[in-house]
Amino acid sequence: MNDYLEILFTLIQNTVFQAGLYVIGSLVTAKLADWIITSILSRLASRTDSTIDDRIIQILHRPIYYSILFVGLGISITLLQLPDIITFVFIGIFKSMAILIWSLALFQAFMHFINWYSQQSKGKSILQTHTLPLFDNVGKVIIFMVAVYFIFISWGFNVTGWLASTTIVAMVVALAAKDTVANLFAGFFIMADTPYKLGDYINLDGGERGYVKHIGLRSTRIMTRDDIEITLPNSLIANSKIINESGGPKEKERVRITLSVAYGSDIDQVRSTLMEISQNNENVCKNPEPRMRFRNFGDSGISLQLLFWIEKPEDR
Repeated sequence: MNDYLEILFTLIQNTVFQAGLYVIGSLVTAKLADWIITSILSRLASRTDSTIDDRIIQILHRPIYYSILFVGLGISITLLQLPDIITFVFIGIFKSMAILIWSLALFQAFMHFINWYSQQSKGKSILQTHTLPLFDNVGKVIIFMVAVYFIFISWGFNVTGWLASTTIVAMVVALAAKDTVANLFAGFFIMADTPYKLGDYINLDGGERGYVKHIGLRSTRIMTRDDIEITLPNSLIANSKIINESGGPKEKERVRITLSVAYGSDIDQVRSTLMEISQNNENVCKNPEPRMRFRNFGDSGISLQLLFWIEKPEDR
């Protein structure tokens, strides 16, 4: 009996045996945690009305599994008392792999979350369907930068000096490309504020008017009625008065034409003529019907106004 105890005591003190126990223990713990998440938590999440919690659990259970496993492997490598350089390399690899796995999972979770939130907000927040690419790209860039930062730390790099250098370079680039930076910020606020969307017919105070064909971070492109595409920097649009003729519940809009007729003219005949011209024009809506209004007595005639509706702003 004492011999068995002595053998067991010797095994327990053996670093290879201890490392193996940690590997087995981490594997069992990882499997147990994975089972709890995929079975119990998933079952609880399925009872909720929302689907986002189900997706988040499906995405995050793998990173948790590998994180527990890598912790056990890291402890095992440390217990083996290998040369410092080998231990450092293995620990760095485990940390880097864990960071990459978590980064990919956060990419997916973030994408699913913003899609879900944009559907829930129903246009009441800045996170909408047309702003999803912007938030998606910004989120991915932030996650990528944070991942790179932690990978550098895991390999023992002095990140503070790098950050200082990067900050200086960023300031120089921002000053050299201030117009581009201004356009980028303007593009962000245009997408967030949504003064117009793709397909809208807009009119700027500079005289440009047409259908919006593209909204980018740097510029907006509109197509005029002459089939000429105009590219406008977002900073210019952000500082302009924008008339969105497609805004409102419908694209249909009313047109007002002011005219003057001489005193003594037959107003009924004028009205009949204007109504006939309007009703025979294919671009004028039949409902609501065109109508004429008296405005005022001018210096040389009676001021009248013809009002009618058109289906599309480009028919103006």
